[in-house]
Amino acid sequence: MTFSRRPLLQALMGAPALLSARANAQAGRKVIRSVPIGDLRAFDPIWTTTYLTRNHAYLVWDTLFALDATNTPRPQMVEHYQTSADGLTWTFTLRAGLLWHDGHPVRPVDCIASIRRWAQKDGMGKALATVTAGMDVVDERSFRLRLNRPVGFVLDALGKIDSTVPFMMPERLALTDANTQISEVIGSGPFVFRREQWVPGVKVVYDRFDRYIPRSEPPSQAAGGKVVKVDRVESLYTPDAATAMNGLLTGELDMLESPAPDLVQRMQRSADLNVVSNDPLGYQLFCALNHTLPPFDNLKVRQALLAGIRQADFMQASVGDRTPWRECGAIFGCSGTETTQFRELGWPEYNPDRARAALVEAGYKGEPIVLMDPADNASLHPGALVMADAMKKMGLNVDLQVMDWSAVVQRRASRAPANQGGWNAFVTNATLTGIANPLLNTFARTCADAWFGWACDARMAPLVEAWTYETDPAKRQRVLKQVEALHIEAVTLIPLGQYRSLIAYRKSLKGVIPGPALFYWNIEKS
Repeated sequence: MTFSRRPLLQALMGAPALLSARANAQAGRKVIRSVPIGDLRAFDPIWTTTYLTRNHAYLVWDTLFALDATNTPRPQMVEHYQTSADGLTWTFTLRAGLLWHDGHPVRPVDCIASIRRWAQKDGMGKALATVTAGMDVVDERSFRLRLNRPVGFVLDALGKIDSTVPFMMPERLALTDANTQISEVIGSGPFVFRREQWVPGVKVVYDRFDRYIPRSEPPSQAAGGKVVKVDRVESLYTPDAATAMNGLLTGELDMLESPAPDLVQRMQRSADLNVVSNDPLGYQLFCALNHTLPPFDNLKVRQALLAGIRQADFMQASVGDRTPWRECGAIFGCSGTETTQFRELGWPEYNPDRARAALVEAGYKGEPIVLMDPADNASLHPGALVMADAMKKMGLNVDLQVMDWSAVVQRRASRAPANQGGWNAFVTNATLTGIANPLLNTFARTCADAWFGWACDARMAPLVEAWTYETDPAKRQRVLKQVEALHIEAVTLIPLGQYRSLIAYRKSLKGVIPGPALFYWNIEKS
């Protein structure tokens, strides 16, 4: 299968694009033409955790609270809030004048329904739901959250920045079953999704919402005033990395959300481009394993796999020497002051021959390993190739199946046998902001709450609960390390190293906001 669409994209970004640009200029309209990390097929940010959908959602929807540049929760849709002396009652009042894109006012009942739907899918949301006694409307702009025990993460939960983000939706959409996609894309955020102009596999269009009321504070990561300074954002799916780069160099495109690592050096030489690390903390690359199918349903096979993994190989292939990276054995990532923690957490020494022998001892009999390869995703495709090579060196029978990232996102939900539309492994990534602890890290959830791969270790839940409600910082850190060591012992998923991601954009864009997601407000186009 090939993902080159040069004729289509050259037509899209050639003469018609130039004519469109001239027409927009004549009309005084400013349009940002951006290349996303994949083909947007899932529009519901509660139904899926993929960052492609999360980035889309930040244009369309808004949140009650948001994290600023210091990762402190700040009011966003909320004007003010109060907490009772015993910490059991939280009252939130919405800002005046908030509207949905269909013109209806944002109501407290919308927010209550949205919180309930989000809490069915998100780890931190589920933790909040377990201590929630109820939610009820106070008046036309206020609602109340009642707890049965005080907890310290209410604002952190409502203001979380990474998947799954608690975006607020109209009640009629928020009442959709959390395992079913919503039928409309109606938000109250700074941009309106133009469904009638959506061309699957080609482009997604967003127009500025003229009736959006930004906050008065300056923008700071996902918080503050979301002032839109352009008329439109066009997200143009461009799977061919060279075509995307050439479009950026010539000015037919304005931004690449995930430039191909092997083309970064050429882009850095251009006086017209900024190639920068936009996320202050960066990403962790990891390999997801299907715990429900042979051979990775066998703990001994998963443990043998670790001995054949060398993170430096993945980092060199994925980001090379032009982007900061480091090895890290911890499922929740390593801070700048922490060591790699391989030995502390129980990683075996790298030895492919030992891994091969351990696989035989574990009973591996040559079953095919369906490894999904998102060839259109410049961040993940190299890692998939390195994983295939590493598995082959260990003696695994690898069936590397090439597809686009959106196909991976759909297929990873399948529990079918690997040769009937299911899978055994795939490489993906997560922001360090979004994986820093057991409540945030969607990918490390287990058993009934497990993410794709459906890992289950009954020993995990009591430790996570102990960490959630522990108030002593030193004890909390010790429990966190116990959770991390247990994840490595169970090989829930395999960390492959952490790195700073890059974005590339023309210098005609000013005001790009750093953060773990792509934000299109505050950007000026000259």
